[in-house]
Amino acid sequence: MSDSSDLKSRPHVALLPSAGMGHLTPFIRLAASLTAHNVQVTFITPHPTVTLAESESLSHFFSTFTQITRMHFHLLPLDDPSANSEDPFYYHFEVIRRSSHLLRPILSSLSPPLSALITDMSLASTVIGITDALRLPNYILFTSSAKMSILFLYFHSIVGTKTTGDSTVMPDFIKISSLEPMPKSWIPPPLLQDTNNLLKSYFIENGKKMTESSGILINTYESIEQESLAVLSNGKLLEKLPPVFPIGPLPPCNFEKSQPLAWLDDQPAKSVLYISFGSRTATSREQMRELGDGLVRSGNRFLWVVKDKKVDVEDDSELVEVLGHGLMERMKGRGLVVKNWFNQEEVLSHQAIGGFLSHCGWNSVNEAIWHGVPMLSWPQHGDQKINADLVERIGLGMWVESWGWGGDGVVVKGEEIAERVEELMGNELLRLRAASVREEARRAVGDGGSSHKTFTDLIETWKTFLVL
Repeated sequence: MSDSSDLKSRPHVALLPSAGMGHLTPFIRLAASLTAHNVQVTFITPHPTVTLAESESLSHFFSTFTQITRMHFHLLPLDDPSANSEDPFYYHFEVIRRSSHLLRPILSSLSPPLSALITDMSLASTVIGITDALRLPNYILFTSSAKMSILFLYFHSIVGTKTTGDSTVMPDFIKISSLEPMPKSWIPPPLLQDTNNLLKSYFIENGKKMTESSGILINTYESIEQESLAVLSNGKLLEKLPPVFPIGPLPPCNFEKSQPLAWLDDQPAKSVLYISFGSRTATSREQMRELGDGLVRSGNRFLWVVKDKKVDVEDDSELVEVLGHGLMERMKGRGLVVKNWFNQEEVLSHQAIGGFLSHCGWNSVNEAIWHGVPMLSWPQHGDQKINADLVERIGLGMWVESWGWGGDGVVVKGEEIAERVEELMGNELLRLRAASVREEARRAVGDGGSSHKTFTDLIETWKTFLVL
């Protein structure tokens, strides 16, 4: 047990995540890593959550890390038609933002006084003003890649323009600083709309405000994003940019392991394709049935997480209703199809998994990297095309760019899906490269690695903020 002098020498850091597992998971892993480095952690949880998965994950987290203090941040009801959105997660970002004035008494009441607050990037525009008034350093945890953070930081400068400084907006590409031109087809479609929407407003407002933070933490590491990290640190992107700290990949927590999946235990090593499109993607039933057809045609074993609704508590349809009786019969004995949420980290760590068909969310990419699982990328929204390009560049997997955004009206046929699945699962060179990427990632966060050094240096900086 720590004595009082030890407590006084420890930084006290609070974490404030946003909505959805994609934002919550890296905050949980960061909190666990900080605790392992003898940092006192307070975890502020907006209530209610959007999904049951978030609520259950938080419950497991706090029962495991009893030394972490939990503070509830009760959200105000929001009755404003202008904030309505088809996406319940962006709507919830807005609810948190509009309740953020309630944070000041929470932050002021913490003892010992905070050394820093780490805020989700979606909350920068409202929370930084509060921490400035409290003279509290505010760091942003950017929950996607360094390349996506460049777009996030710079997007407000290129909206409605053709040229801005070192950047150019062309008919089909966006050129930012010294990066290769980024195809507009990689940009989330809502950002390219002429009218404002919650995603576009969130991008513009938070991207501007992030430049006033004390620093930006990114769940990435040097060897896979050297070019983007160089752009963030060379002073050419923006006149004023806080220091950037690549601290990833944030390792999974032990508590994320649950009961092993018995079906996987019975499968040969590297023989199973895992299919999941994340916690907030609902695929059309027509596309799901084509995907099921492709899986059967490929002849490979598979574990498929089917998601019919964006929010898990609303997802109450039976599998036979979603996929059809005929397809369910064809899949018998070939694979396992589930509708309930279960831990992806546990699946990807299993020796039976030999490939991952994924939406390419950043957490999924990092988990595939961590376990050396080759990916077949099928982006659905958000940052996922930028992520898919990175997956292909580092040799972790394949991206069929012609498949477009999932849900954009184009239905990819089962024959083509089968062909790509066979290509992924039979590619021994890709498997070897994925294993190499795994080792690079673990070196980055191991003793003496680039991310480990960045992380420990940051903690030493926080010690200088201690109020003794």
